[in-house]
Amino acid sequence: MLPHAIQQRVHQTCLPFWRSIPGWREASDEEFENWLWQERNSVTTVDGLAAVLGEQIAPEFMEDLRAGMATAPMAMRLTPYVVALINWNEPYADPLRRQFLPLASEYQPPHPLLRLDSLDEHGDTKTPGLVHRYPDRALFLATDHCPVYCRFCTRSYSVGLDTETVTKDRNSPTRERWERIFKHIRETPTINDVVVSGGDCFRLKASQITLIGQGLLAIPHVRRIRFATKGLAIEPMKILSAPDWTDALIALCDAGRRTQVEVVLHSHFNHPHEITEYTIAAANHLFSRGITVRNQAVLLRGVNDDPVVLAKLVKTLSDLHIHPYYVYACDLVDGIEDLRLPIRRVCELEKYVRGVTAGYNTPAFVVDAPGGGGKRVVHSYELYDPELGLTAYTAPSVKSGAVFIYPDPLSSLSPERRLAWLDPERSKEMLCSFTDRARAVL
Repeated sequence: MLPHAIQQRVHQTCLPFWRSIPGWREASDEEFENWLWQERNSVTTVDGLAAVLGEQIAPEFMEDLRAGMATAPMAMRLTPYVVALINWNEPYADPLRRQFLPLASEYQPPHPLLRLDSLDEHGDTKTPGLVHRYPDRALFLATDHCPVYCRFCTRSYSVGLDTETVTKDRNSPTRERWERIFKHIRETPTINDVVVSGGDCFRLKASQITLIGQGLLAIPHVRRIRFATKGLAIEPMKILSAPDWTDALIALCDAGRRTQVEVVLHSHFNHPHEITEYTIAAANHLFSRGITVRNQAVLLRGVNDDPVVLAKLVKTLSDLHIHPYYVYACDLVDGIEDLRLPIRRVCELEKYVRGVTAGYNTPAFVVDAPGGGGKRVVHSYELYDPELGLTAYTAPSVKSGAVFIYPDPLSSLSPERRLAWLDPERSKEMLCSFTDRARAVL
């Protein structure tokens, strides 16, 4: 249950929007605002979603969804909060639905350069659950579960339940595995910045947040700790109705501040519709307790590729003291070609957003270079050929001498070029020729 003063403020400005969902019409304010109720009532199957929506949704849509889920690499899991924010009168166009629920009618063949682990995190894994790609930063994969599962998840090779198409690697939240990660960090003094992710930190218990945080704070050369979660966007009531979890994070931030170690929270909002009065109350609470929050968004077609929408997201987050940190070009993930954008469009959106608000609240637009090159500013490419749909990046401080190729979605290319990419011999030839051209300009 929300604290009384916060509950009063939310109820004065927020209509019970979840009562538009037939299955939750009888849910009280107290139930909906309780994070445990959200967890217990999360939707995990097509049949479960159909039961909640009832006659509000057409059977044809549900069959489209069922067929889409059959080939998706990510399982379904949605909190009631997210389900209630989707406009079920226009589900095909809704920006939240597009993020979480794949439809067979929207399916586009994957690019031939697709790999399950497109960022080659396995290649930079030093011990199970620790990706050490950059000299001074490491990624601590604390868990392999999330409160919701996004279609476009980079870690579809690991996160969530097995699906019909993908048997997942496991990064279970066990102390034994974490101790091996602590050991590697302690023995690697160049690591001074650790991102704790997964999965999602929202799926960790308060005691586990404390254990991981204190373990990292005890390592003298660790100077920055980032806890990454989508929770603020998809279950903001947990910030307010689970004081043990939030207080554990606050205690770590306070402890870090006493020893000059920065401890922050990273969020993941992609669209202004994800921001409600519950979000505002949660963000205000975190800000009042001195927690720095930064946001990492992903550019997705039909979600936030409208410059006005993207600018609104950036400005709204800024007003909530959530720093718009990164906007990613969508990674190569199976089953999401309908969501990806060509690099030229990403650059156009960056130009529009730059200048709509203060520079320190303007996000960096980046490509996480396929193959393990790390994050590259989108327009810092060595070579871009929009006709081929290929962009070449280098990462001298990460993997010197290597060239990393990001492909545009096939749908952005001419019909002739699409056919060429679907021919294995021609696609190999185009890739080799382009890579040689990129190396020639280095």
